[in-house]
Amino acid sequence: TLACLAQTRQGTESGARVSALWVYRSAAGPGLSVSLRSRRIKKRPKQSKRGVSGDCPAPAGPGKGEQPGAPHPGRGAAAGPGKGEQSGAPHPGRGAAGGKLGRSRKGKQRDGYLDPMQSQTSGLQEIPRPQLAGVGAERGASCPGPQEPITGPSLHGLLQELGRVQHSRQRAAKLFEWLIAPISPQQFFEQSWENKPLLIRRHNLAYYQGLFSTATFDAILRDNDVQFGVNLDVTSYVDGTRETHNPVGRALPAVVWDFYRNGCSLRMLNPQAFSATVWHFLSILQEQFGSMAGANTYLTPAGTQGFAPHYDDIEAFVIQLEGKKHWRVYGPRDDTEVLPQFSSCNFAQEEIGEPILETILEAGDLLYFPRGFIHQGDCLPDAHSLHITLSSYQRNSWGDLLEKLLPAALQMAIEEDVEYRQGLPIDYLEYMGVVNSDVVDSRRGAFIERVQNLIKKLVDYAPIDAAVDQKAKLFLHDCLPPMLTEHERALSIHGLPARWEDGDVRDADIPINKGTQVRLLRHGIIRLCNEGNGVLLYYTTENSRVYHKEEPKYLEIDTEFTDGIEFLLSSYPKYVCVETLPCDTLDDKISLATFLFEKGLLITKKPLVPM
Repeated sequence: TLACLAQTRQGTESGARVSALWVYRSAAGPGLSVSLRSRRIKKRPKQSKRGVSGDCPAPAGPGKGEQPGAPHPGRGAAAGPGKGEQSGAPHPGRGAAGGKLGRSRKGKQRDGYLDPMQSQTSGLQEIPRPQLAGVGAERGASCPGPQEPITGPSLHGLLQELGRVQHSRQRAAKLFEWLIAPISPQQFFEQSWENKPLLIRRHNLAYYQGLFSTATFDAILRDNDVQFGVNLDVTSYVDGTRETHNPVGRALPAVVWDFYRNGCSLRMLNPQAFSATVWHFLSILQEQFGSMAGANTYLTPAGTQGFAPHYDDIEAFVIQLEGKKHWRVYGPRDDTEVLPQFSSCNFAQEEIGEPILETILEAGDLLYFPRGFIHQGDCLPDAHSLHITLSSYQRNSWGDLLEKLLPAALQMAIEEDVEYRQGLPIDYLEYMGVVNSDVVDSRRGAFIERVQNLIKKLVDYAPIDAAVDQKAKLFLHDCLPPMLTEHERALSIHGLPARWEDGDVRDADIPINKGTQVRLLRHGIIRLCNEGNGVLLYYTTENSRVYHKEEPKYLEIDTEFTDGIEFLLSSYPKYVCVETLPCDTLDDKISLATFLFEKGLLITKKPLVPM
C-alpha cells in the first residue's frame, strides 16, 4: 500500500519528507499491456520505443493519420476524418433549397512537496496564495496545507442563469469566467493564454459535477450507435509503446468495459454528439473564442497510461471530473515548437527532458496548457480517472489568416496592375536559382529587389475583410448548432403547433406581420459573405452535433435584403418590429422575417398564435 511504501521510504532515508509522486511511482510497478486478441493483461519486457508506426501525422494537415495524443478535442467527424486523433479538415460543399430570398446550398507544482532539485522558477504563472487560495503554480514551489474550497454555482444552476442572459456573447463570457474561476479572464489572457500552463486547485470535488460522468459514458454506450475509431478509441501506453486497440464496428458495452477492465484507456472523441449537457456547454463557449470549441473525454483505469508524451495544436483546458490523474507538462523544446500549426508525433521520455509542471489533478481541478506544450497523464494505482479536455484555437493564427489573404491579394494585383503581368527576364534562369545562389552577379540583386517590391505592393491589394469573412465562414461550419432553452424554443419556429389532426393540417401558418417584434436567436449564428457576384448568408442552426457531418449551410441572398439582415445584426439583442426592417416594401419586410424565422435564425418577443 501507499502507507507501507511511505514508511519504508522514511526508514531508509532517515525520516526525509516523502513525495507523494515518489510513493505513486514506487507503487505503480512495471508496465502492463493489453493483447488485442484476448484483452488480457500481460507483462511486457522493458523497452524504449518512440511509438507505433503510423502515429505521426501527415504534413498535409489535421485529420489525416492518427495523432498520438489529444486531438482537437472535438466534434469527431462522421466518417474517415473521425478515425484520426484530429477533428478533421473542412469539407466545403453544397446542398439545395429554393425561394426568392435565398436558396439553401449544402453549399507542475509538485503536489504539496518541495523538490530541492527543482526549486528554481520556470516562468509559470504564480498566484499569490493570500489572494487566490487554491490556485497552483509551478513544479518546484512549496505548497501550504489544506485550503478553503473554491465554490461557485452548480453547472445546472449556471446554465439556467445563463439562459436569462440576453446577449449570447455575454453568456459565453460568464461561462468562461466560471470555467477558470477564481482567475479573472483578463489575468488569464494577459499572463497564460498561448504563453504558459496554469493549474487551478479548487479542493471542491463537485465544482464541475454534472458536465459528464462515467455513468453518462455507460449510458451513451448502451443507448447510442458508438463506433470504434469514429466515436471511441481504445488505447494503451506501456514502456514507451503507444497502441490503439480498436476493433471494427459498434462499441458495445461488454466489449468496451472488458478492454477497460484489462487496463485500456477509453477516449470518446465527440461527447457533445451524445451528451446534451456537453453540447449545451460548448455551444455557448464557442462564442467566447470565435473559434470552434470541442471536447474529448478520457476514462483511464487505475495504474495505467493511455497516451505517449506529445503536444497538440490546440489550447487545452483539462477538467478533472472523477478520481485523480498524475500530469507532467514540458515546455516547447525549441522555437519551432512554440504555438505549432500541427500536433506532434509520440515522443520517447529521453526526448523531452524534465517537466516544468508536475501535479496530481483531483476532481474539480483545472489544468490549462497552450498548444506546443508536451504533456502526459497517467493514473495513480489506487484511483481511476475521468477527465474532459475542452479545446479551441486550432488553425486560428495570423498565418492561417494570411493563407486566405495572400492568394486573393495576388490575384487582385495581377488583375489590376500591369507590373505583375509583365514577363520575367529572358535570361533569369542563368543567374537565379539555388545553383546560382553564390554567384556574384548584379542581375541577381536587381531581380531580388524587383520581387521584394512586388511583395510589398501586395499590401495595397489585400482584401483583409474578405479574408476574415472566409475564416468566419469556416468557423460557422465548425460550430455546434445552438441548443435552445425552453423559453427560446417557445419563441422560435420549433414552438409553433403545426400538426396533422383529424385528417387535416392544423396551425401551419406563420403569423408574422408588420407589428411582430423579432431578433436574432444568437449573435454568432450568421455571417454575410460576398462571394463572386452574389451574397451568401452562412448560418449554424442546421449544423450537426457531429463535426462536419453536414456540408456548410448557407443561403444565397438577393441584394435588396442584405440591409435588413445587417439591421438585425446591429440591433441584437434588442427586438425590432418587422415594419422597421430596411426593405423596399412591407411585403419584403414580412417575407424576410418569415424566411429567417423558418430557418430558426429569428425568435419573436412573444409566442406566435396561429390564425
